Parts: sequence; C-alpha cells; structure tokens
Amino acid sequence: MLRVGIIGAGGISDAHIRAYQAFPQECEIVAVADIVPEKAASKLESSKVGRATAYEDPYQMLAKEQLDLVSITTPPSSHASLTTAFLRGGVNVIVEKPMAPSLEECDAMIAAQRASGKLLSAVAQNRFRDDVAILKEAVDSGLIGSISHLRIDSAWWRGMAYYDLWWRGTWESEGGGCTLNHAIHHIDLTLWLMGLPSQVTAMLANAQHENAEVEDLSVAILRYGRGLAQLTSSVVHHGEEQEIVVQGEFARISQPWRVAAELSRPNGFPAAGGNSELVHELNALAAAHVSLPHQGHTGQIGDVIAAIRERREPAIGGADGRNAVELVTAIYKAGIEREVVDLPLTPDDPYYRSGWLVQRAPHFYEKRTSVAEQPGEIIVGASTRTSDD
Repeated sequence: MLRVGIIGAGGISDAHIRAYQAFPQECEIVAVADIVPEKAASKLESSKVGRATAYEDPYQMLAKEQLDLVSITTPPSSHASLTTAFLRGGVNVIVEKPMAPSLEECDAMIAAQRASGKLLSAVAQNRFRDDVAILKEAVDSGLIGSISHLRIDSAWWRGMAYYDLWWRGTWESEGGGCTLNHAIHHIDLTLWLMGLPSQVTAMLANAQHENAEVEDLSVAILRYGRGLAQLTSSVVHHGEEQEIVVQGEFARISQPWRVAAELSRPNGFPAAGGNSELVHELNALAAAHVSLPHQGHTGQIGDVIAAIRERREPAIGGADGRNAVELVTAIYKAGIEREVVDLPLTPDDPYYRSGWLVQRAPHFYEKRTSVAEQPGEIIVGASTRTSDD
C-alpha cells in the first residue's frame, strides 16, 4: 500500500485526490499540506480523506511522514524546490503542469530524480484520453502520409477576476500567461504527435486583461521538416472551441475526430467524392480503438502507481515535462525578442536560466488586485476539450 501525500490544497488537488481514491487497494492518502492556515484541514474534510493529517508546512510533512509518493499541486514557481526536496527525501513525485518556469529548474528536477533513483512524472493527463489516443494512433499508422500542417487551437476564456488570485498574472509567480499555463496541454500533445520542431517564431499580446502582466493571447508558427504548425494559445476565446487538425499528404484528421481525404483530377483540382476508401480505413482505425481503463488524471496517476509497483519508468516522465517547457520558452523568446528561434535551446542561452524571462518579459499591464482565495469550482473542460486548471 503506497502512502501518498498531496502538497497544495487548491482546486486542482481535487483531481489528484479523486484519482488516488480510484485505487483504494494500492494507495492511501495519508497527508495534505498547504501554506494557507486551515486550508489543508478543510480539504481533508471536504474530500472525506479519512485519517490523513493536515500540515501547514510541506517540509514538516516530509520530515514526519513515511511517504512513498507525493503530488505537487502548488503554483508553478514552487514546483522545482518542492520536487527536488521530496526526491532527495526518497519520495516519488508527480508534479502538476507546468513542470517549472525555466529549463534550468527542469534540469535540476531531473538531476534530483536520477540521483535519488525515484520516479518523477510531470502531469500531462490529456494523453490519457480516448479521443487524443485515437489521433495519435492515426498519425503513427502512416495512413495520412507525411505531415504538411498542424493547427492547434488552445482556446480558453477567462474573465478579469481570474487574474485576481494572488499567484496568477505575474511573470514571477505564475511563470507566464496562457502559453505556459493553459496551452501547455496542447503543447504537450503537439510534442507527443510530432516531436520538437526545429524553429519557432511567435507574437504575444494581452488583448483583454488589464489586471495582468502576462499575455492572454499568443500565436506561434512551428517548423517541422517541410511542414508548419500554427499554435494559438488564448484565454480570450468565447466558446472555448479547441481543436487539433493534422493535415497529411493523403488525408486530414482531427480531434474532435473528423476525416477528409482528397484525390486529384488530371488537372490537379480535387476530384468529386474524394478518397472514400482511405476515409473508411481511418474511421475503422478509430472504431477499433480499445478504450483506456482510466481517463485524465486518474489514468496518469494509475500509470504512476503501476510504474512504482513494476519498477519501471512512467508513461510520462520528467523529460516530457521539460520538453513542453522548452517549447513554451522558445515561444516566449521568439515573441519577446522578435526573432526566429532555433531548437533545441542550449544551456548557454539566457532564456535557459531561471529568472531571465522575468527580466525580459514585457508587463502588458500591472496586477491590480491580489486575493488569497476565490469561491467556486475549477472548470476542467468538457469531453471535447483538453483539461485545464
């Protein structure tokens, strides 16, 4: 039976608690920590976690509890320090997105994992979704041929009050805006489908949130071989219509699932009816998908539990979390410096270092309000969306 701790009693911790509770024969939540007085105790009561202990200091929890696994669900600026401390203390770690605000911090976390021999997993729960898994299977099948273009719409909407929460809306505490904290899910899925691009260019804007330093909108162009991808990261899109569209040599596929395939007339124009045989084959591939036993956070946490039991690497490791941060960092560098950025980024690049982005990033506006808590639940997306916190 794994003894589990949770650090951070905010809204996204509920997804972790529910996930652990789905495996009662394999794990037990024994402690929850939060620096806000009484918040951990309140979370224990509302979540019916049983005999767990509440702490107001996560390091006291580390010292007093014999933990096997900890979920870190705190603001991004604290991820690196907490992760390295718990790994060095002999505890396996799953850390919420984004893994950390800088590549330097990500690499320190990975180094601590290697030195400890423990497991490190960065949250990318949307890989554990049937609709996304079908898209991955279709890309990997080769049926659509070489990739010409991707369109990734990470379209969210947040009102002004969203950035009133104390840690949101500043480069120092949040690490960035919608590109880092919302589109990170779609960025991870882009990397899962395609790998790291060779070049990035981008523009950043704050279109609607005068109470935040950070961007609420960015548009990036990524180069993949002969093809391109365009990524929109946003918290200003009404309707939150999110989509990943993959245009291949032979067909187009997307999430939400849709297929189209053209055939050429002798003059190069599309033939009537298209390639119905290929459309049928791709739809058959989708229909043959075996549903995952668990979705989202429950799927990823279930994999982490199994990885500890089986002494193997998790499906999503620290390197995956780092890769997503690397692409976000390249987007920020491209937008701030107004240049085309080559990937991968190297340790001698100033944007690799912790703190450099904070120095260079524009303050679109200044944060005007800071509240410790906000009422209401966190919306983590509908079935056709990737989930956010």
